[in-house]
Amino acid sequence: MNEEEYRTYLGEERAAFAWVLEHHGSRTPAEAHARALARYPYEPASAPYRELVFHDEAWHWAMLHLHGARYWHDRPELLHPPREYEHQARRPVSPPPPGTP
Repeated sequence: MNEEEYRTYLGEERAAFAWVLEHHGSRTPAEAHARALARYPYEPASAPYRELVFHDEAWHWAMLHLHGARYWHDRPELLHPPREYEHQARRPVSPPPPGTP
């Protein structure tokens, strides 16, 4: 994954994570955005395993944040994201400009 692809994907995952926190966790947009930045910090290209955060989608990480480990056992309806998530949370976003986290 090149730097532009990484930044684009990072932006998309941040947006999706924030969307879940707002719509399923009753967080304010500001709080959701801050949590998304904390969950998906920018890592330089030299950082080992910087793409590891993408091994699960934002829905999963947000559900863990909101409902804790094993949320899928306690709330099986949350195992898969709803259609609304796929349509709204995955809308394209512009990558952050170079030099910004």
